[in-house]
Amino acid sequence: MPQTHTERITVALRAQDPVSQAGVASQLRARGEIKVIKWDEDNPPHVLIAVLDIVDDDALRLLRQIRQTTTARGVLVATHIDEHQLVKAAECGFAGVVRRSEATPERLVQVIGSVAKGEGQVPADLLGNLLDRVGKLQEHGLVITGLLDREKDVMRLLAEGFSTAETAAKLSCSERTVKNILHDVMVCFGSRNRLHAVAYAIRQGFI
Repeated sequence: MPQTHTERITVALRAQDPVSQAGVASQLRARGEIKVIKWDEDNPPHVLIAVLDIVDDDALRLLRQIRQTTTARGVLVATHIDEHQLVKAAECGFAGVVRRSEATPERLVQVIGSVAKGEGQVPADLLGNLLDRVGKLQEHGLVITGLLDREKDVMRLLAEGFSTAETAAKLSCSERTVKNILHDVMVCFGSRNRLHAVAYAIRQGFI
């Protein structure tokens, strides 16, 4: 849900071990724009943070379980994650991804803020690796279908990490147009959020 300039973003944590949960909670409690609350399925936070070591099958089952029990937007903090696991996390509804080695309070707040507004934030190199993989597939004759040219342009720019406003500026259109195109693509794909839509488009070879 959109945040007002005076509203604190409520955040709940789910971690595989109490030490990790306590560490992230301590970082966030010192930030005035964030309010850390207890996990409550009946009163969901704006953003739910899952803290994991590796994104293996057990972790993915946990992420899917989380998504089935809350309407909160998701941020994943992981020690190790690659581009394949990034796609899997996006499919579980986690639009923000932060490596533990990069999880400073400032970075966490930045990603939480973006996700709370319905946007996504992931490490740039992971998106770059995904795009490299797509490029190699295209070199081997992959036919790109499934999206209109304008939709492909929007999704490519979002995949490269540009915001809605930056995408609109590059395509010489309004932010509303970009949001409408993204909404249509998400409905078409059955996506939970913009990162899921981008990940799906990449996996299917649409962009």
